[in-house]
Amino acid sequence: MQNSLISAVAFEGVGLHSGAPARLVVNPAPVDHGIVFVRTDLPAAKGRIPARWDAVVSSKLCTLLANAQGATVSTVEHVMAAVAGCGIHNALIEIDGPEVPILDGSAVPFVRGFLAAGVMRQSAPVRALKILRAVDVCEGEAVARLEPADAMEMRFAIDFADAAIGRQEKALNLSNGTFVRELSDSRTFCRQADVDFMRANGLALGGTLHNAVVVQGEQVLSPGGLRHQDEPVRHKMLDALGDLALAGGPVLGRYTGIKSGHALTNRLLRQVFATPGAWAWVDCDGGSGCKLPGVGVTPDDLPRTAA
Repeated sequence: MQNSLISAVAFEGVGLHSGAPARLVVNPAPVDHGIVFVRTDLPAAKGRIPARWDAVVSSKLCTLLANAQGATVSTVEHVMAAVAGCGIHNALIEIDGPEVPILDGSAVPFVRGFLAAGVMRQSAPVRALKILRAVDVCEGEAVARLEPADAMEMRFAIDFADAAIGRQEKALNLSNGTFVRELSDSRTFCRQADVDFMRANGLALGGTLHNAVVVQGEQVLSPGGLRHQDEPVRHKMLDALGDLALAGGPVLGRYTGIKSGHALTNRLLRQVFATPGAWAWVDCDGGSGCKLPGVGVTPDDLPRTAA
């Protein structure tokens, strides 16, 4: 069955790239509403932005949504991952600025808020995007691929020159709360040299050692070090789930990402929907419905870093 929140949940913080303060409120929404952002600082006729793959516009380092009136909201990937990972299918997300607050750099503050508010079942089946045929896109060495599977499965591989990251690979079945337990607390990451470059170009103005994993060669500069030995690849999987949630519903398929990022995952969704016979919308029955991300999740599933 479709799910929404029982009550509204508010979050406050600064945008990672703009450094501007923002307040975000995730509200319950009715059946078949989907996930929609509303810019409360803009006129009502202009501020409504659907969380959909075809609303994504080109942007560096994050996922940026825009509507036909030119209103935008950026860095939506972490809250979208939390929405998907908690099994929330309908929500109205109000935000008073152009960038979602970064919070601790992961999705776990959103997850914690959602689980504290509670999730209610709604009287309609979940509509999922079922992958029927393999589709992939490439850019240089980067690859993003979706192929048939009975649940949301994911495999990701990264390879960085910095010894603190290096080569990492992970595969998970994201059914039944795996996202919350295994991925939700993994933070965005970057090199100190990248931070210096971005700030020189007016980006990462809200970034600190407390809302990102910053590395320099073999060193992890962020206090406390890594939350997981393979936290970077886990965060890439978190990002991918958030970007795939822009399909308009849960994905039943196996996603493979090799050195891929936000733009390539969006290109993949566009290619899927442009490929006849590669996909179908299906209503989830008891069998497929019980395999979706977020089914049965409770606050006990929160990782220890969220305690």
